Amino acid sequence: MFPPEHSPGPDFNEVLRRVGLSPFAPGSHPDTAQRTGTGGTPGGAWRDGAGAVPPGLLTGRGGAPFDVAHGTTICAVRYRDGVIMAGDRRATLGSAIAHRTMEKVHPADTHSGVAIAGAAGPAMEMVRVFQLQLEHYEKVEGQALSLEGKANQLSQMVRSNLAMAMQGFVVVPLFAGYDLRRSRGRIYTYDPTGGRYEETDFHADGSGGRDARTTIKLGFRDDMSREEGVELCVRALWQAADEDSATGGPDAVRGIYPTVATITAAGFEPVPEVEVAGAFERVIATMSVAEVNRPLEGTLPAAARAEAKPRARTAKRPGTSSTPSGASPSGAGATPSTTRRAKRS
Repeated sequence: MFPPEHSPGPDFNEVLRRVGLSPFAPGSHPDTAQRTGTGGTPGGAWRDGAGAVPPGLLTGRGGAPFDVAHGTTICAVRYRDGVIMAGDRRATLGSAIAHRTMEKVHPADTHSGVAIAGAAGPAMEMVRVFQLQLEHYEKVEGQALSLEGKANQLSQMVRSNLAMAMQGFVVVPLFAGYDLRRSRGRIYTYDPTGGRYEETDFHADGSGGRDARTTIKLGFRDDMSREEGVELCVRALWQAADEDSATGGPDAVRGIYPTVATITAAGFEPVPEVEVAGAFERVIATMSVAEVNRPLEGTLPAAARAEAKPRARTAKRPGTSSTPSGASPSGAGATPSTTRRAKRS
């Protein structure tokens, strides 16, 4: 088909380009002439007027060629005995809610856990394969992989998903565990290319990650207790849900609360939902009116309602009497009619 001096080599895309069947050829797109300003000829690379491949050509819309469910906000915080991981329960499908009860915090093995954000399908598959690999290693070697080894293994899995990430199926996990060798909790974060980074004290990721990180940063302190750490994570997710529509807050009507788990020397342990609900109640009770931003009767605790009442309601308005409504005025302000009614009674 091709003479030796014009061989396309092992590049299949080059073969398609030579025979005029390349997906980037001008004739393969209906509005080529409008985008390039020319009629175009088969065999050339289809590009826009600026000379670059138009964004979204590979996938149709600049991302996945169809709507994909995404997990949203996750966080991890070090505390006195180890690490606390938490994640909201909402998964979104574009601007719609795909799932209200998605689990985003999972045990990786006995002393580590992984939380997921990004494309839900690939993320769940990655978690299952990661759990299987750690279990297989422990059975073959007779001992668990070190915490750093687990973090490196997950990094390789994220890196292997890069091709899918370039098409819109991005998975960004958050890994944490208790290091038995150092007797402390450790947190690892990742980027879509597989880069692994160890965080000192806390981290949050996902669509509401920035708001959650800010909340944790303001409330974090060394040597926190378990109860304080759970409340801090709960507060962070509440603030993230308040600012980010893709993050799900507490749903008392349906009884849906974020997933929270602790990882200590004793292992991975989910926090009971009743305890998480109680933490939310304590957090909301201590919030100021400015944080809640809803000074409506019946929607706030008693202390917040008292603070939310406008002072103008109790202050004396200019030009009005401070006498209670229905009371008989006594003095210069009394009228003959009110005096006669008082005498009759």
